[in-house]
Formats: sequence, structure tokens, C-alpha cells
Amino acid sequence: MTLRLHDSRTATLREFVPLVSGRVGMYVCGPTVQSSPHIGHLRSALVYDILRRWMSASGLSVTLVRNVTDIDDKVLQNASDAEEWWALAYRMEREFTAAYDALGILPPTYEPRATASIPQMHEIIALLVERGHAYPATDSSGDVYFDVRSWSSYGELTRQRVDAMEAATDADPRGKRDPHDFALWKGAKDGEPASAIWESPWGAGRPGWHIECSAMSRRYLGDRFDIHGGGLDLRFPHHENELAQSSAAGLDFASYWVHNGLVNVGGQKMSKSLGNSVFAADLLESARPIAVRYALGSAHYRSTIDFHDGALAEAEAAIDRIESFLDRAERRLVGTRFAGSVLPVVPSAFAEALDDDLAVPQALAVLHDTIRAGNQAMDADDPDAVATAEAQVRAMTEVLGIDPLSAEWRTAGGRDATAAALDALVLRLVEERRVARSNKDFATSDRIRNDLSAVGITIEDTPSGTHWSIDGSR
Repeated sequence: MTLRLHDSRTATLREFVPLVSGRVGMYVCGPTVQSSPHIGHLRSALVYDILRRWMSASGLSVTLVRNVTDIDDKVLQNASDAEEWWALAYRMEREFTAAYDALGILPPTYEPRATASIPQMHEIIALLVERGHAYPATDSSGDVYFDVRSWSSYGELTRQRVDAMEAATDADPRGKRDPHDFALWKGAKDGEPASAIWESPWGAGRPGWHIECSAMSRRYLGDRFDIHGGGLDLRFPHHENELAQSSAAGLDFASYWVHNGLVNVGGQKMSKSLGNSVFAADLLESARPIAVRYALGSAHYRSTIDFHDGALAEAEAAIDRIESFLDRAERRLVGTRFAGSVLPVVPSAFAEALDDDLAVPQALAVLHDTIRAGNQAMDADDPDAVATAEAQVRAMTEVLGIDPLSAEWRTAGGRDATAAALDALVLRLVEERRVARSNKDFATSDRIRNDLSAVGITIEDTPSGTHWSIDGSR
């Protein structure tokens, strides 16, 4: 089955055919580094990490560009006398990177900052002015605007008519021909720091938000590339404006537009006014990062996630089932000819699910079905089937970035203090059971096994000793 993706531009499920066979160029709108990352930022980055991992596992060479918007109205507004805008932007960028790393999100191939591509922005703006799709403001402010009515396709991404759209609020409207026109270049204003001003053919100033991404995607991926991704909240006006200005400048731009759904908290849209924002640092302190990754990545990427108090507990239980199976399978296969002999290949049903618009929920169902089959194979003493299941589970969890045996999670600290305490308590009971058996006190031995079984803990006697695991079928 060939990968199919939902293209927001056509609102259809399309077969993915890369522009260059075997290679993919993907641009994802990264953060505006004005404040700390929250759960929505993590969800978006994780979606494209899973897509990238699956494409790579399918044999494609992926170039992923994820930008950093380090100059913007909000960055300037959040700066202070004690911390200049560029220092704030860099500090926030480091917070984002730390959060991405904690979740096992692979670093992008390139991660350009907007402030490093000012000349490339000037080049596109000049093309738009030359083609009659942009104009300098008549009030000598130094602003340059995109003329939305000059581009007949404006509104195609979100299927809107200009007159039905909200007016652009990204610049003072006094120099505009139409309130819907948006800023490509913003002339310098009194009170703005000199460090946030660049010279341009239209006067000193700084770039508008939308032109930044058109310039950076072109610089690192060319006039035409495969996929443009980002959160659903960016479709309008940001992505609509990107598409219009790039197309009007004569660039082919993105072949596919992919948008991920948003995150609600407790059934409500996350917002500062409601005080329900869930920040990355707090989220990563509340559970193991691998469980946070599972929780945020388990829904279909186009759906809205409703994050609630039990979400992380459910994810922890799922990760425990994966860990328990792999630990048990590893012990069972020690010293057998099956250990490490099976190539890690994902089951066809798993591949079909991810090829069907990255259907992670269906892929996870295959993963857990394979774990159940593997546990049953161990109960039936079928090491061949155990080895096959173990290899498939390792392959699937690697694609999803949740393989607990991978180096990234082993070095991340492994299980938390609660799991360590549980391990100590169970091992004490296991030792009491061993002593009882050696004294032929089988009533005590059976009672200990039954007590553990009643709370979902399985005891397994092997030639290498007695081991315990949480029952993965519960």
C-alpha cells in the first residue's frame, strides 16, 4: 500500500508521490519563541516526527526543516529592560529544544531562525512588487503590503472569499489599499530597539510573519517541495498568506498541505484567559517522557485531543505493557537459537494503518494485539513465535518512538521512583516465596503467587531464576 495523506488544500486523501523519487522535502512551521512551550507545541512537533520516522522506515530520505520565528510583534512585546528580545527568543528556543529532546523528537535536518534569512525575504518581496502583487505604503512608513485582490486564488487553502474574511491585523491599516492586505515588511517605529531593525529597499524595518516562512522554505528546500505542515490554527491567516505570496512570486511551493489537530484541556480550548494552559515543563514532570509521548501521539493526527487527568495514567499503563512483554520475551529467549535471530519488520497491518493517512490508533491496536499474541506464545512455550512477536514489537515501537529498550529511553532514566519501589516490594515477596518453597511450605508459596496474581502481577519460574511482570492482558 502506498502512503496517502489528507491534503488540506484539496480537502482530499491523496496518494503521496514525492517530487524526487526516494526523497522528501518537508517544511514544518516551528515555534514563535515568545514564551514557554505548551502541550499544543509538543503535539504538533510529535505528529511530524512520527510522519518523518514512518517515511524513513519506508525507505525515503527525509529532509525536515522546522523554523524558529525569533522576530515577531509578540517577541518584542514580551521583552523587557532586563532581557532584550533576542535574549528572550534564545532562552525560549532552548526551552523548546529541551522539551522536544525529552520527548524523543528527532532534531530537524535544518532549524533556521527567521533573523538569518532577511535577504531572502527581501528577494521575494521585490518579486511581488515587480509582479504587481505588493506595494509600498503611501504614508512613507516603510511598510510593504501584499495586495490580496491582485491574486485571484487568494483564499483557496481555507476556501474563503476575501470579503468574508476578517481584516488583517498584523500592521497599521492606514497605509493599506484594502483592510485584508497583509504586511510583508514593517517599517521601523518609534520605541522599537535598533537591534530589531534591518535596512531594506523600502526603508528600515523588520519582516512580517508570513514572509519569513516563504523565504526559509525556499532557501532550504527550493522553489518547490513536497510537504508543508503545521497546526490547524495556522491555516488562516498564516498558511493562506504563505501560499498566496509564494505562488504570486512565481514559486510552485508545497505539493501537499498537512495540518494537525489542536489540544483541548478538560473539554475546553486551551487559552490564557481560562488559565488552563498546560506547559511542557509541568507535563514532563508529571509522568515519564515516554508516557507523555504515547499520550500525545496515540490519537489520529487530524483529531482534537482532549487532555484530561487520566490520560497520562492510561499512557503509563500502555508503556508498562510494552515493557513487561519485552522484558519477559528477552528472558525467555536467553540462550536459545531464536534470540536476536528475527529481523525487526513491522506487520503488514501496522504498515497499512500508517500508510492510510498516518492512522496511529489503528497501528497501536496492531502493536497491542502483537503483544497479546507474544504473551500467549510464551504461555504455550513457543519460542519461535515469541521471537517473531518481540522483533515486530521492537520494529513498531521504533517507528512510533516508544521503544523502551532504545538508547534514548534507557539513558532518559528508565522507570520512575514509583516503579522502583514496586520492584523492591515484589522482589521481597518473591524471595519469601523462594524460601517457602525450599522449606516445602507450598501453602505459603501458593498464597504469595495468588496474592500477586490478584493485583495483576505474574510470577514466572525460569532456569535463570524467578521473574515478575505486570499482566499485559489486563
